[in-house]
Amino acid sequence: MSLHRLFQLSSVLRSALTLTLRRNIGISAVVFNKAKELDPVQKLFLDKIRDYNSKSKAAGGIVDAGQSYQKNMSEEVAKLQRLFGGGDLTKFPDFKFPGQLCLPLLHSSDHQMFNL
Repeated sequence: MSLHRLFQLSSVLRSALTLTLRRNIGISAVVFNKAKELDPVQKLFLDKIRDYNSKSKAAGGIVDAGQSYQKNMSEEVAKLQRLFGGGDLTKFPDFKFPGQLCLPLLHSSDHQMFNL
């Protein structure tokens, strides 16, 4: 019986130690990567993302979007407005639920718990 408890305890300690080591290694890897210079592929990737971001801000939307893109986009928006009854498709809808608040059905034993 005590041998079984010893194995359970060692299993718990082993899993806790594994988790702690995994977290510490993960954190130290992030700190180590910030301390050193990026490798050339990562640097190129980040440069391209920053370049696209600046072009996107200058263009006010999609970069290098030609007339065909704008035409397709306006056709698709028109289709969606016909399907869903118009409105502004660029903003999140405003939901309103009129009427009373519906309360869940409670069992008779629940009334005592909630002082009803």
